[in-house]
Amino acid sequence: MFQLTADQVRANALLAGGAMHTMLFGGSRSGKTFLICRGLSVRALKAPQSRHAMLRHRLGHIKQSVVQDTFPKVMKLCFPKVEYELHLADLFVTFENGSELWFGGLDDKERVEKILGNEYATVALNECSQISWAARNMALTRLAQQVTERIMVGDQLIERQLPLRMWYDENPPDKAHWSYRAFIQKIDPETKKPLPNPNAYAALQMNPGGNVENLAAGYIDSLKGMSARMQKRFLLGEFKDANPGALFPSEHIDKWRELDSTDLPDMQRIVVAVDPSGADDDDNIENDAIGVIVAGLGVDGNGYVLEDLTVKGGPGLWGKVVSNAYERWGADKVVAEVNFGGAMVKQVIQAARKDQGLLPVPFRAVTASRGKVVRAEPVSALTETGRIRFVGYFHALEDELSAMTTHGYMGEDSPNRADAFVWAFAELFPALTVAEKTESKPVRRREAVVGGWMG
Repeated sequence: MFQLTADQVRANALLAGGAMHTMLFGGSRSGKTFLICRGLSVRALKAPQSRHAMLRHRLGHIKQSVVQDTFPKVMKLCFPKVEYELHLADLFVTFENGSELWFGGLDDKERVEKILGNEYATVALNECSQISWAARNMALTRLAQQVTERIMVGDQLIERQLPLRMWYDENPPDKAHWSYRAFIQKIDPETKKPLPNPNAYAALQMNPGGNVENLAAGYIDSLKGMSARMQKRFLLGEFKDANPGALFPSEHIDKWRELDSTDLPDMQRIVVAVDPSGADDDDNIENDAIGVIVAGLGVDGNGYVLEDLTVKGGPGLWGKVVSNAYERWGADKVVAEVNFGGAMVKQVIQAARKDQGLLPVPFRAVTASRGKVVRAEPVSALTETGRIRFVGYFHALEDELSAMTTHGYMGEDSPNRADAFVWAFAELFPALTVAEKTESKPVRRREAVVGGWMG
């Protein structure tokens, strides 16, 4: 028989409490989304003919993580005898008492207009770190359905109006995000003045350590193996200090992350970008890693981070890594920064090709004539607007990108991954740099790519 964890019991009491707005925040796989799905189902079953909605920034993400995974688990474990029908075409659920639960993505304009054409008794924002304050306020305008709930008080069945509720969950972003300002600081995210009704906003931290009985063996250890920055967010569930000069805030990367590698567009161009460090084969322990990033430009006009192959080693190693990546992905070109080593970089790659019995690769040398910030800023703008997307998680690369600010690079080691990332997308989006004439390339189908998409 299913039982809530101690953390979920506390969170459940908060969701059912007097606050209209309740946020569950914390580390990965701590049971936040599961509990909110359960709460939505409880309210739907208590109030016949009621309507409820769960929204996320990306439609594809809510389909994959909630509609096809979390919600069915909730119904199987918590309501095994309740009959419901999932309408996959329109992404909503009907219960036997006439209540409905709708799922939507805020990036799907037509669908959002259809969903927000209704009124709801409950609205839940899933992974609200990816949702803007304006979008949150738009959803709030639809929290208006008046319905009656039926509850037992002692041995008596009573009817009363179901109170309106708006629920939120997230892995915490930085402290500049509206969720931190509203729920933790209790200030208006726009005016920065104290909320007129602070008691209407309640929050609870939930971390994976409190949900360990429902996690796969070794999951907590895998989180502990992450960098300090990633542990802070996904294991400890803490908001990080705001950095107003950050060029690549985590919420921008998260917002457009592609988790379903089978749903990517075909690639019209693929490049392998290299940022060498100058290490030799015999003595490279103290040298920086060689940044190697594979990126593609989809037929949809968006760029995709496909693989991070950054390696610490001399030319004999990284030359083969680059050559193999070029073959595996069917790439168009190798792009390499040549400030350190000049023509040597090209020679290393072409020598590796020759040793493997392969033809030379098309090669473009790029020179770091401008500072890192100047080079990274246009790529940052493309990432913020979703023109650049990460196919899966790239923890080491994302750590380096998070340390790139308008004041310079604030990380401890050299940002070789981040530099290669910038070179890759400067090549794929030539308007960012001096445009070069290239021959048109045929579109490659994903089936022709041997390597995995998850990086």
